[in-house]
Amino acid sequence: MLRAGVIGAGSMGRNHVRVYAELPQVELVAIADPAGAAKELARRFRCRHYRSHAEMLERERLDAVSIATPTHTHREVAEACISRGVHVLVEKPLAESAEEAEKIVRAAERQGVVLAVGHVERHNPAVARLKELVEQGELGEVVFMLSKRVGLPPVRRRSDNVFLDLAVHDIDLFNYLLSRMPERIVARGRGVFSRGREDQAVILLEYGTTTCVNFVNWLTPVKIRRLEITGTAGYSELDFMNQRLRLYENMLQMDYDSFGEFLIRFGKPREREVMVERAEPLKLELQDFVESVLHHRKPAVTGEDGVRAVRLVELAMQAGREQRAVRVDESW
Repeated sequence: MLRAGVIGAGSMGRNHVRVYAELPQVELVAIADPAGAAKELARRFRCRHYRSHAEMLERERLDAVSIATPTHTHREVAEACISRGVHVLVEKPLAESAEEAEKIVRAAERQGVVLAVGHVERHNPAVARLKELVEQGELGEVVFMLSKRVGLPPVRRRSDNVFLDLAVHDIDLFNYLLSRMPERIVARGRGVFSRGREDQAVILLEYGTTTCVNFVNWLTPVKIRRLEITGTAGYSELDFMNQRLRLYENMLQMDYDSFGEFLIRFGKPREREVMVERAEPLKLELQDFVESVLHHRKPAVTGEDGVRAVRLVELAMQAGREQRAVRVDESW
């Protein structure tokens, strides 16, 4: 049995608590959070409650923890756990800056502990199925990707912005689906209702001949999480929340008539819903983390993946604020 704890009992932390309590390989030992609601949560799930992570680490023997505290605290909390040899899963983004994220990775390497990052969309079964379709060439050459991640704002501290909170998901997914890094980034962001932070942004990333566009905001009154891919052989639509994946096969035909004139004929596309075995992404994420700890292997989303995502977000913010295209190799 893996003795696990959760640090931070906000909306994500509560879900980590619930899932750990459901996993057969895990004994949920303790929750650390100063809020009064965390004490009631601990009572509900029959584990101990501490007001600080320091107290929990001092008094409990833990094998692994989930860190679901505000982003600006990730480095401090992660390093405190790592220094005691505790394996950690840090909610996305890994840290507030790439520099801090790299320090967490180095600390985990020195101590020889597992470091996983909570890019939960990587564990969405529909994403896994889409990755298979891309690698099998079902869409042909991927030409364009468009992701839309919008909705009303969460309760956050004032310095958070949509680049770090929302776009980090899709930037990581672009890298994952294409199995490479972008070469150039252009972005535009602004604070519509918020002063001092961007609450809407459009980010364009160039991956050689593939262009990816990410649209994020905290303005749209409807929550939308969607990804579209256009390839030379077809088109796909992915709905993250409903785990639905549709594929449209391109029936384009190119030919010459009797006079040698080039013709393009458009047939009606063949449409099909791709079968997806639905499951809760967070449960799959925590199962992967637990298995990584028990079997001493790398998790699906590594610390290095987390660093890359944060660094690309930083470059996107730089591109937006300086109103210019930024090459990824400029300061990688």
